[in-house]
Amino acid sequence: MDSFLASYDPLDPTGNITIKWDVVSWTADGYVASVTMSNFQMYRSIVSPGWTLGWQWAKKEVIWSMVGAQTTEQGDCSKFKGNVPHCCLRKPVVVDLLPGVPYNQQFSNCCKAGVVSAWGQDPSSSVSAFQVSVGVAGTSNKTVKLPMNFTLLGPGLGYTCGPAKVVPSTVYLTADHRRKTQALMTWNVTCTYSQFLAAKNPKCCVSFSSFYNQSITPCSKCACGCQNKNNCVVSDSKQAHKKGINTPRKDNAPLLQCTHHMCPIRVHWHVKLNYKDYWRVKIAVTNFNYRMNYTQWTLVAQHPNLNAVTQVFSFDYKPLVPYEAINDTGMFYGMKFYNDLLMEAGPQGNVQSEVLLRKNKDTFTFKHGWAFPRKVYFNGDECLLPPPDAYPFLPNSAKVNSITISTMVVSALLFLFIIS
Repeated sequence: MDSFLASYDPLDPTGNITIKWDVVSWTADGYVASVTMSNFQMYRSIVSPGWTLGWQWAKKEVIWSMVGAQTTEQGDCSKFKGNVPHCCLRKPVVVDLLPGVPYNQQFSNCCKAGVVSAWGQDPSSSVSAFQVSVGVAGTSNKTVKLPMNFTLLGPGLGYTCGPAKVVPSTVYLTADHRRKTQALMTWNVTCTYSQFLAAKNPKCCVSFSSFYNQSITPCSKCACGCQNKNNCVVSDSKQAHKKGINTPRKDNAPLLQCTHHMCPIRVHWHVKLNYKDYWRVKIAVTNFNYRMNYTQWTLVAQHPNLNAVTQVFSFDYKPLVPYEAINDTGMFYGMKFYNDLLMEAGPQGNVQSEVLLRKNKDTFTFKHGWAFPRKVYFNGDECLLPPPDAYPFLPNSAKVNSITISTMVVSALLFLFIIS
């Protein structure tokens, strides 16, 4: 499958990560560039342990120094006498610096451990940047050779980057807004995400329930693959309470609670109440991974009645309108300092909210699973929904409640007594 087609997301058709290189000055043997990574994806962030950026030099370039980031390896710099470069590798690999580094190592929008928010959730935190001084390179627009074969991990697989392309130089505005300056040269690299490249199995699943049916539609069996069935933790076992079980591993490998679906994340959609002009849904997100906290999580749902959301009680909400004529998609995310952190598996490993929606009497119905979402995404990955024939069905006839009938009889007698 073509990587571009695999990367297309119908709910965020223009979403991408753009990496911009601005050459800000020439040096004796190269240039100094400001590198800015902008996440233009509406609901897919880069979570801990952050991004990793790599590329291949076109010639024999070296990195003399970096501010706001560092390469993971220096490589063989033995041929240099005196000043030793920061990195001499043909294929350098760069990571962000951690928060709290000394001020002289910081650069604007740096030092967040590689965590980058989604554009739709927090535009001010959707940028990461660093400065790099490149040597043994060209010293003019005509002699500089663009780096090649860019790779981006965010933090795992999934991103495919296109070739670097020269674009019009970036224009800067001075602090007093009275003077414009511009980069000496600018090139862009565009990276897009594909869930098929990220993992062969889904990373989340969805379950359903409703007030009009006592049955619960669970996540499908082995929804996220059962290859780790022998390495999971039973929720009530001693291992689940063992000290250090929540310590993340360097390879970010999960440690899941034993479930029939074996997913790290389950989203439950419950149709809770039905009013004359409104109806209410309860949404709960549960984390079954003992080694993962989800910071700044996002939940995207597609449902035809999301065009009439009246109130969201415990989440923040933002409608997503990828196509102007259709407003059926929305993004839920945690309130800052309240529930924007989804804790690891355990008593605190869930977040929940209720949503009040206004009915459109021309289209509203509980029949044929209409009350349940068409698509659900968690942190940018599509979740596996149950098969349609397993949805909670609307009974053909409701059971008669004897208390209700007796109440109606008493009310009728009282009414007759009053008018007589």
